[in-house]
Parts: sequence; C-alpha cells; structure tokens
Amino acid sequence: MRVTIFGSGYVGLVTGACLADAGNHVVCVDVDPRKIDMLNRGEVPIHEPGLDTMIKRNAEAGRLRFTLDAKEGVDHGLFQLIAVGTPPDEDGSADLRHVLAVARTIGANMNEYKVVMTKSTVPVGTADKVRVAVGEALQSRGVSIEYDTVSNPEFLKEGAAIADFMKPDRVVVGTDNPRTAELLRTLYEPFTRNHDRMIIMDVRSAELTKYAANAMLATKISFMNELANLAERFGADIEKVRIGIGSDPRIGYSFIYPGLGYGGSCFPKDVQALARSAQEVSYEASILKAVESVNRRQKQVLFEKMRGHFGSMAGKVLAVWGLAFKPNTDDMREAPSRVLIDALLAAGAKVQAYDPVAVDEAQRIYADKPGISFSKSAEAALEGADALAIVTEWQEFRSPDFERIRKVLRSAVIFDGRNLYDPALMARQQIQYYAIGRGVSAS
Repeated sequence: MRVTIFGSGYVGLVTGACLADAGNHVVCVDVDPRKIDMLNRGEVPIHEPGLDTMIKRNAEAGRLRFTLDAKEGVDHGLFQLIAVGTPPDEDGSADLRHVLAVARTIGANMNEYKVVMTKSTVPVGTADKVRVAVGEALQSRGVSIEYDTVSNPEFLKEGAAIADFMKPDRVVVGTDNPRTAELLRTLYEPFTRNHDRMIIMDVRSAELTKYAANAMLATKISFMNELANLAERFGADIEKVRIGIGSDPRIGYSFIYPGLGYGGSCFPKDVQALARSAQEVSYEASILKAVESVNRRQKQVLFEKMRGHFGSMAGKVLAVWGLAFKPNTDDMREAPSRVLIDALLAAGAKVQAYDPVAVDEAQRIYADKPGISFSKSAEAALEGADALAIVTEWQEFRSPDFERIRKVLRSAVIFDGRNLYDPALMARQQIQYYAIGRGVSAS
C-alpha cells in the first residue's frame, strides 16, 4: 500500500520504517532541509535501537523515501498520516498549528480520494478541525473530492518503539466509516496477524484514548513517588511496598517504580494538555493537576537530599550518571537530569556528567553554561567528584565497581534517584547511600 507521512520526527520515522518493512511504499515529508538531507545520506537524527538499520534497509529497497516536496507526498499516498509536533502552548494546551497546516496542504494538493489520519497526539475534536481544514482547502480550489479523516494514535515507548509497532498491544482506529475501517485493517494486518488487536471506535473516543493512556501511566508514576516520600518519613522501604502491591493483579508491576518523576515528550505535555482541555469544557481535572504538581516536586528530591547532606553546595563537584529522561534514548525533553543540573549549577556546584547516548544532546542544551563538563565514561565522571548522582537507570549503571567508586570519590556518597542498589550492600561497602523512599544507610 502507498503511505505518506508528514513529519519525520520520532513517530513519523518509526511509523514509516515499520510500514515500509512490511512491504508498503512510504514517503516521509518534512519541512526541515537539514533533517531530510541527513536521512537521504543514511543518517538518523534520533536514537532508537534498531531504527537506523531498518531505515537503511528499506531505503535501499526503494520502499522508503524522504522529501521536502509536499505535493509529491500528497500525490503518493492513499493514506496521509499527520505525525508533526504538537508542542504545549503558553497556557498548556496543544499547539495544533502544524497539524492544521498539513491538513490544508493535503487539501490544496489532493486530486483523488485520501484517508487523512492523525498520528500526532492531539486534543479531542482535532479530527473535526482537520476535516474542516481539508474541506476549506478543497473549496478554495473549487473542487469536490471525497476524503475521510481518521484518528489513529500511536502507542510507542521510546527505546522500544520498533517492537511496540511490530507487535502492538492494540491498534486504535477512530472512524465512523466502515469502509475506512477495513482499509486500516488491511494496512495493519501484517502487525496483528496472530491476534486481532485492532480496536475500532468513534473518532473522539480514539483521540481521548491516547490522552487517557498517558495520563493513567503518569498518574501511577506520581502516585508511587508520593508513596515513596511517605515511606521515607514512616521508616518503611518503598521497594518492599512496591512488591507487596504489585503482586495484586489489579495493580501489577508496570509503572510503579519510584524515582525522580516522568519526563520526555509525551507525559508532561499530554497531562498538561488534557487538564487544559478539561478547563475548556468547564471541568476541573483535580487528579491531573495533582499528578503534575507531584511530578514537579519529585524532580527536586535528589537536590534536596544533596543539600541536606552537604549543607552549602557551592564548590561541590557532582558526578551525574544519566542524562536522558529514560534508558535507550537520547531524549532530554523534560528530563529530571535537567532540573537537577540546573539546581546544582545555580547553587554554585560543578557537574561532571555521563550518559551512554545523550551527551551530544546535553552539549547542545548546555553549550554556553559554565560549570558543567561531559565525560567519556561513567568511571571518568567520578574523578575529582565529591559524590555520585544516578539519574537514569541505564543497564551499565546497575553493577558498578563499588570499591573503585568509594576510592575515587572525595566522599563516599551516592544519591540514587532510581533505587538501583541494595542499601545493605552499600552499608557493607561503606558508602553512604541516599535513595528514594528507602532512607539512608550509615557509612
């Protein structure tokens, strides 16, 4: 089948590569010449395990192309997927300018039936606005061409996006047209062959499903962090509590790991946008506001522990392990590391940071900031540091050489924002250990 994807960011590239890998012919359209040039040279502008080889394979096979030419894209695909960004506006609402601009572009160039699909995470009612935008563009041309608008939200986890697309938990399709539903069923059939995971619903329910999913997961994270802060004050161990409640199948173990709060491009933006959408229909979404408030506070927890230990942070040197908001990505949008680093630098401390893949992104963000340097290895970041802070739970941080850490650090102190280590082991290693919801082990 012939597919066009507007937007060559995270969602667009993963979707395009996976659809092409199933044998479809895909054209990805973007307005950024630098990005299109990179992709046409075989370079991938984001880090996602396996994506570079998949793009290379399908580009060489002629099933995946990248272009700046919007008309070429509209002419190409029966399916016109909108996967452009919807950044938060000043009031927290999703900015739909790019989505609607693509819709108008499709209407301005289409000459035959198209299925216009929103992949971007958008507020309820956006598909109606897309339908109007396409219709107005057609009307301005004085032509009448049939088209359908569909909500087809993505459910991709950064770091595991290819597996999520190739073997989805569900494929949500919002459409009121049975014919369009069958076209989408055909498109996604290679990915749902062993079990029908397609869920057909009305458009507005599909739009809300995406926001509801992300808001629910963000709620679990904030709730667990709230419990962790209580556990610390009660003298309980949140890791024991986590196992105790996770064994209940009604709760489960997913997304109940305490830490430094959620980040990335989805949860912060989507919780905020859903709360704003609630206001627009005169409803106060109290839980969503609390989720957001707890998350903001949680990102300060590690710095407060440092200040409680050292007093003044001026002149202190902190080794920071982990910059990306989660493992297996270089995405630092809304990352807890940024809140911690900003607080340390503002307090007069110095930072020696390491991340397996996000250093280039961090150097871009902190290009003009004095007081921060980037190390080539986790061990190198420890040299001359007063303490170690663990911010992202990369696999390589799980079993370090604790004897070396104790010897290299000026003071044997670890601030663990991801509860990677056993407090009893840290006590035996004579390392003072601050974790989340677990108290402190004496050195």
